Amino acid sequence: MPVVIVLSLLAFAAGIAVVTQQIFNANLRVLIHSAAWSGFTSYFVGTLCMIVFILAARDPVPSLSAVQTVPWWAWSGGALCAGFIGLAIFLVPRLGAAAFIALLVAGQMMAAMAYDHFGMFGLEKHVASPTRLFGAALLIAGVVLIRR
Repeated sequence: MPVVIVLSLLAFAAGIAVVTQQIFNANLRVLIHSAAWSGFTSYFVGTLCMIVFILAARDPVPSLSAVQTVPWWAWSGGALCAGFIGLAIFLVPRLGAAAFIALLVAGQMMAAMAYDHFGMFGLEKHVASPTRLFGAALLIAGVVLIRR
């Protein structure tokens, strides 16, 4: 099986994991009566999984000199993810999983195209060609149809 197909299937599986995680977090919020503790639990379990991954990969702790060269924005991924988890816990039950994910993907696509086009955050530039813009427009049309 060609590598691109395997990678595509893994990305598809990651999409399934994202929506499943949000549904589980929203259900946990209802069961324990707390959005904050639901989000914390998600991060805590995720942290434990990453510790297992670090140990299994035998990944060394980064050097202080490497850590000192990291730009400020590269440290903010966890904060952005916490915002995402918090919003998802709140929005999935109100919008439904399909509408939430459709809007999520549309937002991701718009940001990704802008980041690609301008080569932001260390990305290689990929011009927002008419074909790519048309694809994004179709995605937004899909969001509108899902929300109806």
